[in-house]
Amino acid sequence: MAENQDGTEKTEEPTEKKLREAREKGDVARSRELTTFAMTFGAAVYLYLFGGGMLAKFEDVFKQGLSFDRAHAYDTGMLANHIIGMVIDSIWMITPFLLLMVLIAIISSSLLGGWNFSTQAMAPKLSKMNPLSGLKRMMSMNALMEFLKAFAKFTLVSIIAGFLLWYSYQEVLSMGVEPPKQGLAHAGQLITEAFIIVSLALLVVAAVDVPFQMHQHITKLKMTKQEVKDEQKQQEGSPEVKARIRQVQRETAQKRMMQQVPEADVVITNPTHFAVALKYEAETMNEPVVLAIGSDFMAAQIRTLAQENDIPIVEAPPLARALYYNAEVDRPIPYDLFKAVATILAYVFQLKEGKPTQSVDFDNLPIPEAMQTDKPTSADAERMT
Repeated sequence: MAENQDGTEKTEEPTEKKLREAREKGDVARSRELTTFAMTFGAAVYLYLFGGGMLAKFEDVFKQGLSFDRAHAYDTGMLANHIIGMVIDSIWMITPFLLLMVLIAIISSSLLGGWNFSTQAMAPKLSKMNPLSGLKRMMSMNALMEFLKAFAKFTLVSIIAGFLLWYSYQEVLSMGVEPPKQGLAHAGQLITEAFIIVSLALLVVAAVDVPFQMHQHITKLKMTKQEVKDEQKQQEGSPEVKARIRQVQRETAQKRMMQQVPEADVVITNPTHFAVALKYEAETMNEPVVLAIGSDFMAAQIRTLAQENDIPIVEAPPLARALYYNAEVDRPIPYDLFKAVATILAYVFQLKEGKPTQSVDFDNLPIPEAMQTDKPTSADAERMT
């Protein structure tokens, strides 16, 4: 109960970060029984298919080793070349078999935990030389499982081998009256077939060992609740760091926003509390775009930049409030404010072109009632955070 209360019991599944770090250390799920079965069965099948040819070639090499002429006996150079040739022929015969075993070992060992190469796993560890650590490993659950697997393999192989011997009893006895060459071939066939059947028995052990190794691997990497919290905090960062990041992001966004004000066509103000800079180019834009939004000190800066760059400033308090609470920087204005904004833009463009303008009541522009509010929306809340 104390372990549950203080959060020191490892009950939580390992996180992706924990699994990744374990993999970097070479700690992945592996089943030696799966590799043993794959290599044994692969060797049995290979010998069943190509064993006869290998035996015939070995017979030729054996004959070659026992037959040599008088010159080989008196010439050490010729004798050495003769022996080297036999060795090379033998190596070429077994090379395909050895390559197959290497390939099976690599593939079967990566079936469970995938291919993984870790230099950390290759580094020597002093803990493995500690007798107490070795004794602890001998008394562990993993050691018990290894003993049970070894006993299971011995039992299965013994039972199956005994059954095959009993089943083939008459056939084995009949080989004693067969010609030597035929009897050897017959014996090789029986041994190869028994090898395949016995290797298949190891599949049962591998089928039990694979889920056990996966369970053991996950259990070993389980974490306490405190470890999970610490990792999440480490990944997400402390509240102070996140607040600093948000502050830097705000400052960067504000700086970029203020750099866009000189490109505006008009600045709509409250007149003192809010300021919104808009831009519209009929040739390239389908609707006006908001370049900058600010309140109080930020609004004053927008107005100052507008004055320095000869950008028209229009005092339209209802529209300024509606834009401030409903529009977003670098986005088109809300659809419901198109008519009100179009009225101001038309007025501003007429002034720039020196055309006579009609009087506009900026306090009574067509603004939907839903947007005539001082309540901040999600867009404004995002700007304030």
